[in-house]
Amino acid sequence: MLKVNKLSVKLNNNDILNDISFNVDNNDIFMIIGPNGSGKTTIVKAIMGDVKYTGSIELNSKNIKKIYVSDISKHIGVLMQNHNLEFDNTVYDIVSLGRYTYIKDMFGNLDDIDKSMIEEAMELTDIKSLRDSSINSISGGELQRVFLALVLAQDPDILILDEPTNHLDLKHQIDIFDILKKWSLKENKAIIAIIHDLNLVYKYATKSLLIKEGKTISCGEIKNSLTRETIKETYDIDIFEWMKTLLENWK
Repeated sequence: MLKVNKLSVKLNNNDILNDISFNVDNNDIFMIIGPNGSGKTTIVKAIMGDVKYTGSIELNSKNIKKIYVSDISKHIGVLMQNHNLEFDNTVYDIVSLGRYTYIKDMFGNLDDIDKSMIEEAMELTDIKSLRDSSINSISGGELQRVFLALVLAQDPDILILDEPTNHLDLKHQIDIFDILKKWSLKENKAIIAIIHDLNLVYKYATKSLLIKEGKTISCGEIKNSLTRETIKETYDIDIFEWMKTLLENWK
């Protein structure tokens, strides 16, 4: 579905990414892991055409640079950390924005397919009871599910998430990733997620990319790429030993 080959990015003569390569296939939950400033978000920006890069990015075997932006948005949905809440819209209004690319009516009216995709996204994220609520009146966990529903209503092939559970409590983190796992199992769907919590990576990822200072430490199937050694090389700390120490507190 998505093939990244020798992706490199320079900003102000500084190497941000160096020869990053990976494949995302159907039904993958591909998680990108690394310290702050390692270049994780820059990978997303390169895929979306927001930074200049060398190397190649292919979407369904086509050079992504040769695909119209409007067409890319039909294949790739992006959920970033920050949301603009300047207007007091309803939950339904926000989710319906996911159908903007598909609207053919000159007056911007939703057709039956649009409405069906909106309802399906709201049902999957369990927010149908909030449809008429103001987004300024709901909780942080509910708000994150609303914006997740927005990108799901877009019906992309690939969903890209930048720290989707940031600032959420443990229950809401699990809720979000249970929703994502269910969605990723649909035909021709895949997820790319930037994540810091290694527990979530172990629980939900099928593949991972570990990067440090813009370079690949390991990449591939989760059982091979996410090991005690690769994590220690990435974070300069023995996470396994640290977690064992934490577990002692539960005895």
